[in-house]
Amino acid sequence: MEAIKGYLAALVDPQFGKNGVKVAAIVGSILLAINHGPALMQNQMTRDRWLSALVTYLIPYGVNVHGQYISQRQTKRQPQVTITED
Repeated sequence: MEAIKGYLAALVDPQFGKNGVKVAAIVGSILLAINHGPALMQNQMTRDRWLSALVTYLIPYGVNVHGQYISQRQTKRQPQVTITED
């Protein structure tokens, strides 16, 4: 449960958001063009399509933030190893 709360907090954390927004803009735009391109070009976007388009941007954002969050958690859990030369 702690991990879920941490992830939800990470979704609005500026530390993760900057990169998340960049990825969402690029990946979301590509997916929008693939999934809704013809409807956009023909001015046939319905309310449901616009809702789907919004989710098209939210999913890459959430996945990116999740990756950053998990990576940060794993880094904090790893023991520090000191290499010394004899």
